[in-house]
Amino acid sequence: MNLIEYKNLPSSKHYDKARKNLPSEPGVYFFKKGEKILYIGKATSLKDRVRSYFNDDLINTRGPGILDMVFQSDNISYQKTESVLEALILESNLIKKHQPIYNVKEKDDKSFNHVGITNEEFPRVLLIRGKDLDSGELKLKYSYGPFPNAGQLREALKLIQKVFPFFNTGKPVSKLNTADQKRIGLNIQIGLYPDVFSGKVSKEEYNKTISNIKMFFEGKKKRVITNLKKQMDTESKKRNFEKAAEIKKTIFALNHINDISLLNEENTYSEGFRMESYDIAHMAGKNTVGVMVVFQDGELKKSEYKKFIIKSAKAGDDYGALKEVIERRFGHPEWQKPDLIVVDGGVGQKNKISKTLKSINQNIPVVSVVKDDKHKAREILGQKEFKEKYEKQIIKVNAETHRFAIVFHRKRRGKLL
Repeated sequence: MNLIEYKNLPSSKHYDKARKNLPSEPGVYFFKKGEKILYIGKATSLKDRVRSYFNDDLINTRGPGILDMVFQSDNISYQKTESVLEALILESNLIKKHQPIYNVKEKDDKSFNHVGITNEEFPRVLLIRGKDLDSGELKLKYSYGPFPNAGQLREALKLIQKVFPFFNTGKPVSKLNTADQKRIGLNIQIGLYPDVFSGKVSKEEYNKTISNIKMFFEGKKKRVITNLKKQMDTESKKRNFEKAAEIKKTIFALNHINDISLLNEENTYSEGFRMESYDIAHMAGKNTVGVMVVFQDGELKKSEYKKFIIKSAKAGDDYGALKEVIERRFGHPEWQKPDLIVVDGGVGQKNKISKTLKSINQNIPVVSVVKDDKHKAREILGQKEFKEKYEKQIIKVNAETHRFAIVFHRKRRGKLL
């Protein structure tokens, strides 16, 4: 690990003097106060990511918690990795080991995501929420995490599955019936699931794959490659050249991991950045309801969704309903405030929320999603920096908000019929 010290970190003068020593390779970085680790993060480019903490718009892109962390820090260190995927895993292992205050300040461990390997005849590799780790519903042999970003973890598992085919089915493999096996047939054909049903892949071979996945999540990639090379030599000596060639391809894939999906995730993700999205639903102005959906740390946070039965706005007055929802929402100071608000609609809806926020002394940017005649997102209105950086997430959270509003309205209307 290479240590780079920056005195008086918030000063761009001191930072500019030292940042030339930061590499452009992927890796993990540590913001520290003395020897105490305050925050651990991963990066596609260590130089670019660390530099972003000293931009003038830090408070808008990262939030007050990260801003406080930067001012508390007095030195930075880093550790390079060979890929973004390995940086993701190293970050998780180090967060678990050191429990840095600014990594866990706003989230307890139960809200993070983990990877679990089941204790079964044919182990499955599953993405599991922290709150479900000790539920008893799954018999886990190993678990790895926490991973702060669910989206990145899903992409990471897809990458690993291409190298080491594994099962992530809802049922244990031993309980998959003929219909289930037919349903997952495509994944077997394209090599995402091992073909254990026809005997092409033995139980022993599959468990070797699981062992390699285990070591990979423990940060032991070099040991995995060493073991694979030994297996390849063994198969060659047995004149099992086809099997040896398959292992050689696996070794090549490990040494040339394509991180493009993780790069896309990282480029549109800011630690702690929180969006709240709002929508109104009614039928001919009757039974009007409003909803709030939360998107934070790269994932939808369903435990923080809110429902509002409109009480004061007139029937059919969408603007009035939005005003009521915003006023009621910000009547709860105990709820974490958003960094960006998303609303379904056009200029009118966007301006109504902005005006309401101003009237209650809340300075929060607002964007709106304009739909076409097929109710597909056509345009995003609002500040350019948010539209460009978070376009994918804005459209995703808007679609989820519309779905949530429709479901809530139907249930509400059903109760009143």
